Order: sequence, then C-alpha cells, then structure tokens
Amino acid sequence: MRTRRFVPSVSLLSAFEAVLRTGSTSAAARDLDLTQSTVSRLLQNLEQQLGRPLFERYRQKLIPTAAALAYGRDITRALDLIQRASMEFTTNLEGGTLSLAILPALGTRWLAPRLGAFLTAHPGITVNLATRLKRFNFDTESFDAAIHFGVDDWRDAGHMKLFDERLTACISPALAAERPVMDIADLMHYQLLQLETRPTAWKLWFQAQGATPTQVRGMLFDQFATMTQAAIAGLGIALLPDYLADIEIGEGRLQPLLKRSIEGSGAYWLVWPMSRATYPPLEAFRNWLARET
Repeated sequence: MRTRRFVPSVSLLSAFEAVLRTGSTSAAARDLDLTQSTVSRLLQNLEQQLGRPLFERYRQKLIPTAAALAYGRDITRALDLIQRASMEFTTNLEGGTLSLAILPALGTRWLAPRLGAFLTAHPGITVNLATRLKRFNFDTESFDAAIHFGVDDWRDAGHMKLFDERLTACISPALAAERPVMDIADLMHYQLLQLETRPTAWKLWFQAQGATPTQVRGMLFDQFATMTQAAIAGLGIALLPDYLADIEIGEGRLQPLLKRSIEGSGAYWLVWPMSRATYPPLEAFRNWLARET
C-alpha cells in the first residue's frame, strides 16, 4: 500500500519539475499555462506534503537545494514515464510504441531500408528512433531497446546477436587512379582514416592481409557517415563495415582494396532492459530481427 504523503499529485510534481527546468515560477507558469501565484502555491503545497523545503528563497529568487536537485531528476524520469505510457495507450490501440536507440550508420543504411517490412507485418506498432553513439543506462533513458556494437556485456540487459562486423578498406576511384594500390607498401602514401570507437580496426586489417601492423596516420572521426564522405572526397582510405562498403562500392563512389571483408573487433547486438523483455512490440521486433539476420 502506498503512503499518500509520499505520492504527491501530478499537478504538484509538474509544477516542481517546471520550476527546476525553467529556473523561476514565472517561466514555469508560462510553460504550464498557469498563473505565477498558482505555481507558487503548488510548490508550497508540495513542500508541506514532503515536510521539508525544496528551495531557498533569496531576494525573490528560488534556489533549489542539493536534495531537491536529486529529487527532481527522479521526478523528471517518472513524469516522462507517465507521459510515455499515456501516449502509448491513447495513440496505439492495437499495437504499441517501440522506442529504439540506434547507431547512426547502421540505423540509416541497414535498418531503415528493412524497417518497412516490419511495419507492414505489424501495422499497429509505431517505431520511434533516436541515435546514441555510446551505451547508456536504461534506467535514465526511456528506450525499450538499443542496437549496440561491441560484446554482450550490458548490465541487467537481455542480448540478441545480430551479426559480426566485417571490414573492407575503401578508396575513391579518382584517388586510386592517381596512385594505384597493388600491395601493402603502397598504403604508406595515403592517410588511413580512423574511427574513435574502432581503435584496433587497422591493426586487425593489416594482420588479415598477412602484414605487420604499421603506425596509422590519418584523420579521426566519431561516425562512419562523415568518414565515408571523407573517403569519397579523396581525403584518405576508410575502413568500413561491409553493410556500408557494399553500398558505396556498388554505386561506384568507392572501390575495395586488397583482401575484402576481414573480421572486425565486435558484433552488433539488440539489447533491452529485463523489465521490458516481454513487452509485445519488443517481442515482435526481436523475432523479426532474428529472421532478418
């Protein structure tokens, strides 16, 4: 049984969250479409219910206490969860909403072209996508699942392997025409473009060619998309996963070098919080991905 004192009404919590977010009762009032006096009264009621102050009053300014800031982070997550649940209930009567965190390149070049088939097979499900380059805490982000590169080591999460990453070195046709690459030694003339999240990629590539890894020099990127465009523009040689390399090679913007499709340093995984494991839209998406991969 919940104690009423510790379950304040949504109106009280919304006023508190708005003041924290906007910095004043007047800005919060505009945000909530209320009067400033109403927001002030709601704050006072919340403080009375909790039995301790949330703000220090100093020259007509509200300064949140350290405890209030910590409390506010939890309240923001709770309000976001309530909003999300209400949106799912009201907007998708037959299916539900799947909120998915994706890697930018994989999401746009591999998942997006296939996603139509999933939506056709499950017309009641809405899929919301947002990019995340690095892993995050499912407790602080409102995602049902994420597509992640690396190994199956997310804490308190379920994992399903999609496929291993395989890499191909790619160069623009114009750049290759200037200085053809016939063997490993010819690469010394070029910038070897690098990705922040694949620090050992070139080492693995050289080993797969039967060569001793060399000191890599070249531009550093945080996303495959920008590195791919740099290679197309002739700024160097890019080491790309095959799902990207095959597209660029097939359309003539890049061409492969030496041994193709070498084994990379990790795999792509679908991961999800255990609390969402049996959520129907996620189960449907997981089963569909298993068939696709």
